[in-house]
Amino acid sequence: MATRSQSLQLPGPKPIRRLQESLINRIAAGEIIHRPASALKELIENSLDACSTSVRVTVKDGGMKLLQIQDNGSGIRKSDLSILAERFTTSKISTFSDLSQLATYGFRGEALASISHVAHLTVMTKTKSDTCAWKACYEDGTLIPAKAGLTQDPKPCAGNDGTTIIVEDLFYNTPTRLSSLRSSSEEYARILDVMTKYAVHNSAVSFVCKKAGSTSSDLSTPSGSTTEQVIRLLYGHSVAKELIHVTTSSNPSKDEGRQSDGNDEGAMDVDEDQDEQDDPEAWSAEAYMSGASYHAKKTVLLLFINNRLVDSPRIKRSLEATYSSILPKGASPYIYLSLRIDPRSVDVNVHPTKREVHFLNEEKIIERICDAIQEALSGGSRSRVFEYQTTLTGGIAEPVEKSKKGKGKEMEKEKEKEVPVPDREEVEEREENVPSSAVGVSELKKKVYSHHKVRTSTQDRTLDSMFPVLSPFQARGTPSKSGDQGESVPLGTQPGQVIKLREIKQSECYLTSVQTLRKEVEKARHKNLSEILEKYIFVGIVDVRRCLSLVQHSTRLYLVNHDAFAQELFYQLGLKQFGNTSRFKLSPPPSLKAMVKLAVDAEEGTSQSRFSKEQIVEMIVSAMISRREMLQEYFSLGISDDGLVEYLPLLLRGYTPNLDKLPLFLMRLGPQVNWTSEKECFETFLRELALFYVPGPLISQSADNNPDEEKAERWQIEHVLFPSFRRYLRPPKTLLDQDIVQVANLPDLYRVFERC
Repeated sequence: MATRSQSLQLPGPKPIRRLQESLINRIAAGEIIHRPASALKELIENSLDACSTSVRVTVKDGGMKLLQIQDNGSGIRKSDLSILAERFTTSKISTFSDLSQLATYGFRGEALASISHVAHLTVMTKTKSDTCAWKACYEDGTLIPAKAGLTQDPKPCAGNDGTTIIVEDLFYNTPTRLSSLRSSSEEYARILDVMTKYAVHNSAVSFVCKKAGSTSSDLSTPSGSTTEQVIRLLYGHSVAKELIHVTTSSNPSKDEGRQSDGNDEGAMDVDEDQDEQDDPEAWSAEAYMSGASYHAKKTVLLLFINNRLVDSPRIKRSLEATYSSILPKGASPYIYLSLRIDPRSVDVNVHPTKREVHFLNEEKIIERICDAIQEALSGGSRSRVFEYQTTLTGGIAEPVEKSKKGKGKEMEKEKEKEVPVPDREEVEEREENVPSSAVGVSELKKKVYSHHKVRTSTQDRTLDSMFPVLSPFQARGTPSKSGDQGESVPLGTQPGQVIKLREIKQSECYLTSVQTLRKEVEKARHKNLSEILEKYIFVGIVDVRRCLSLVQHSTRLYLVNHDAFAQELFYQLGLKQFGNTSRFKLSPPPSLKAMVKLAVDAEEGTSQSRFSKEQIVEMIVSAMISRREMLQEYFSLGISDDGLVEYLPLLLRGYTPNLDKLPLFLMRLGPQVNWTSEKECFETFLRELALFYVPGPLISQSADNNPDEEKAERWQIEHVLFPSFRRYLRPPKTLLDQDIVQVANLPDLYRVFERC
């Protein structure tokens, strides 16, 4: 009889086989390409390595159906297209020692190869020396014919300098990976997040992202911008106004030495730069971070190490710990940190997607950066601002008593109860459904308690009345306004004058595009925010430089960004008067070319463009002169035959725009206006015109402003702009996000005082 051990026989070892090449490549592709956003990251890095100044991305179905990246870089040679999508084909390195001096984004040559194994890949490219572009299609790393019956060789086609990569049907052959992806809207949000971070770090490069078939872009940054400008554009005014710039390095004395004046400064810098090149532990860091007055629910960290977008939980925890003693509990900061380390001290080959890197002296570097940030936060001159947001309108009625029985006791109980503050979503839902006039008759007879009494007279004391005027008021200038009948009316006004706003009638326009834009303005109007503007009482200007003013509505005090409100107002006024806008004459008329040249010379980043400054000026001037009849007819912008700017549109009587911004306004009309589409042309032009009209300069003013100009600006804001908000502005809901904040409520203040 067989024993139990003899009946249980173990299976023999399985044979070891070599995997098929296609399976190997597909497994490797899964390590590199996780989702559409990771494919886009690899392709953007390739475009930046090609010295591109413009990157345009088109997406369909969250990148799963189409992901197109177009750049204007150096392109790819035709002879290299045959091995372009093979694994480990690269122009970045040739030997293993090159990894220690790596200064490019990519180096392994796996991005295009991985994409070709999980998607249909098409490449169109053209170098400056080529007479035409070349188109090639790839599958599983090899060239394939574009159509049946054709050869697999690259085909000539029309195209601009640079490279266009088209990725279609991503993960079509890996259904498991495709089913694990989120919705198309969430994948598109991830794509926008990647592009936003690279746009901030590469502020001189123009980034555009839009959905396929859409006429407007969801992300757009101009080339040659500064980091502060891109952060303001992509993350909003609330972040940009609180930004603090910090720089530190492994040799702090170097920065101090460069700030000193002397004849030996140049020689000293050369010696120190040479020392840094010889020191493998040298590093430098630059950060743009929010101050103590800004906080969000979740930390926003943009971390770049040697220009690579990476994640570092350790650095993130250290930065959050630095802010923990400054921000309230549960609040988080915004931080953009760029760290440059000697390539010899960094190992970039520790993660397939280069998402993580390892470098020497990590603890020491992080500690030095956190110390510099803490010093900037604690030693800054900015005052701490406390803000909170609750219900925006005072028109929602108090609940009417259900019964008269026990009225006295019920009122005493109601007084003792503290009303909970609803969530923002609940507030906006109720505001859209509850009419502003929903006040019962019995409410009118109720006794008004002290903490519900509000002033109703505009003659009451304001903030400005508390400070005596030491010097006479002078307007910024007194150009004359030429109306349609040839009349001249001075624009400069004196303090004490009451500006009577004349009725601005809507012009008759039968263009479908203009009618569509007007309907969009009315559709986007927020009813309860309109109620605030109709019934507000102006309190005063808090800060001209930061564009902040205080207004009161009912028992609530609001902090208003009058810059954002003014920009929307002037856009709507330009749209309302389309084709029939008044104008004011410039005497003497300046040269259009001289104005544009002045702005181009002052613009940063133009040296990185493939066009010279003279070419840029000529392109902008020729584009505007060729369309001067249209500009004169539709927008009242007069340009003579010999290129003189004779008159400008006058959007609001009694308001003088800052003519120092005229060169920048004329320059931006070239690249920022979409001249190819009628609706977008009208909208983008009016947006630029509104930006020209907003108070103050485009960028924050310096501390040494002319006091007379500041008084003129204050007077126009209080006596012209705010009355115009009340009369003409149709405020959209987007202004609620960050441009109006409730800072106080009278009943809440009474409860605080009663406890003291």
